[in-house]
Parts: sequence; C-alpha cells; structure tokens
Amino acid sequence: MIRLAEPRDTESIWAILAPVFAAGDTYAVPRDITRASALAYWLAPGKTTYVAELEGRIAGTYYLRANQAGPGAHVTNCGYISAPWAQGRGLARAMCAHSLQAARGAGFRAMQFNLVVSTNTRAVRLWQDMGFAIVGTIPSAFAHPTQGDVAAHVMWRLL
Repeated sequence: MIRLAEPRDTESIWAILAPVFAAGDTYAVPRDITRASALAYWLAPGKTTYVAELEGRIAGTYYLRANQAGPGAHVTNCGYISAPWAQGRGLARAMCAHSLQAARGAGFRAMQFNLVVSTNTRAVRLWQDMGFAIVGTIPSAFAHPTQGDVAAHVMWRLL
C-alpha cells in the first residue's frame, strides 16, 4: 500500500533516510545530515511525500515535486528510498509506478531525475525498465565515498 505521508510517519521516514544518507553513495546530501535537516529536506513545502507499507511497516518513501518553477513546472522530479530490509522485493518499482500515476494526476507532463549516480546500477536499470532514458551524463559529478568522483546521469521520460 502506498499512501500520502502523515505527521505520525516521521520517525519511520527518518529510519529509512538515515542509513541511506549516511552511506553517501546515492544522494547528494551531507553524510552527517541531522534528523531535522533530513526531514525538512524530504518533507519540504512544495513536495508531496508518500510512504509505502509492506507487512504493516513503512518500508519506503518517495517525494514528488515540480523540477523547476515557471516554464519548467510541467516536469516533475522524484526521490525514492527503500528500507534495507525491503530491498529486492519490488518496492522501488511499485513506488515509481505510483509516482508516474500521481504525477499524471497532478498535471505533470514529464518526469526527470537530476542526479542518478552511475554506480547505482540497480537504480539505473530500474529507471530504464520504467521507461526513463539517460539524456545526459555528467562526468565526476558525484563524490562517492569509496569510488571517488563518479559520473551522474540525468534521466527523463514523458508521462
């Protein structure tokens, strides 16, 4: 089940965000980001945030927002994170499918991922399976904690 996030979900959302942000290998946020800053980022005004439940627990979360203002506001942007215990169970695919439908319903005409770290091969493959194309690759755009500077992709698709 995927539903809108509610204030009662913040601890579960933080529990999902914290290890991913601390790992520093997929999101361009400080590895030592505080709980308050992480939640402010994920739940910021202008973002619609969802949670995904598996087995009665919150197992993933994603947000949906306009990628740009004004003439770029017809393109949406999303960020997705699954709890480690829920990975490999189709949750990211389900959240992406849900986000595509939610974005269409909100009147967006395309979706763009601004920074997909090239070493995150599972995500790159999944987004390609979901109809996204790599429309640009930025060399050395992401300072990976173990692999050094790696490329990042801009991925895009029509809705």
